[in-house]
Amino acid sequence: MKHKLFILIFLFAGATASAQHFSRPYPDTLNKRRLGWTIAGESAFYLGGMSFLGWVWYSDVQRVPFHWYNDNAGYLQMDKMGHVYGSYLESYIGYHALRRAGVKRNTAIWLGGTLGFWLQFPIEVFDGLYEGWGFSWGDVVANSCGSALVMGQEWLFDEQILRYKFSYWRSDLASQANGYLGRNFFESLFYDYNGHTYWLSAPINRTLGLENVPEWLCFSVGYSADGMLGEFANRSFWGGQRLPEVERTRQFLFSLDIDTSRIPAKRKWVRVLLDGLAFVKVPFPALEINSQGQFRGYGLYF
Repeated sequence: MKHKLFILIFLFAGATASAQHFSRPYPDTLNKRRLGWTIAGESAFYLGGMSFLGWVWYSDVQRVPFHWYNDNAGYLQMDKMGHVYGSYLESYIGYHALRRAGVKRNTAIWLGGTLGFWLQFPIEVFDGLYEGWGFSWGDVVANSCGSALVMGQEWLFDEQILRYKFSYWRSDLASQANGYLGRNFFESLFYDYNGHTYWLSAPINRTLGLENVPEWLCFSVGYSADGMLGEFANRSFWGGQRLPEVERTRQFLFSLDIDTSRIPAKRKWVRVLLDGLAFVKVPFPALEINSQGQFRGYGLYF
């Protein structure tokens, strides 16, 4: 995944989610003041993000003629899962921010629900103009899927029954990679794709019709990968030292989860916290089936 994507996601989510919560019901009338602050905040983020890319991220990268880059096979598609997540998160926030300002549902779906796509698209254009990167249609498709997941569910169900979530724990491989996957926990969050997992979580009572199950308890299906020491193939050396010889492996996971946005809360700060945590998978025991035909159980999977 492009490291700058995660940086922009966290900046956007932190700045927006800290200012408001997204619980229903929504106001019936337009709140022009709130709408103005919403537009101003998102515009400031957009301009700030583009300035960051233009003046900081690409500052030491040579500009070249616009070109394409096919990275669809990169990192066993973990890159694309990350693009879906970024677009989903941004579109979710965009839609609910407009609804909180009193914008009508269909208008908010079209304007806010596509926000993730439009925020990510300029990044792809920038990539196409600099050496070492390139415009990726695969990334554009993934960004579209993230926005579509928000928009489709709001149209069909008027809520997000399926939650797209992220979890991370520094992989064992990171400590053996001589800094290639990051030198500490925080750096590895951006470099160690082996520690990333993306999940789809759905409430058990809604999907299986079990009314006695709390509405916040979910069943979750995840995708991750391990053994990656390079985008398309593993490197043998880094920093003058040999890297471990490992096999690249796809991992499919099954676990329980909690949709914190469905937990009742009376205090506003608690509500904001629970709404923000709704994008992160809660650690639970899990079962893994991987591409090597192995079955593994985890007492607690992060």
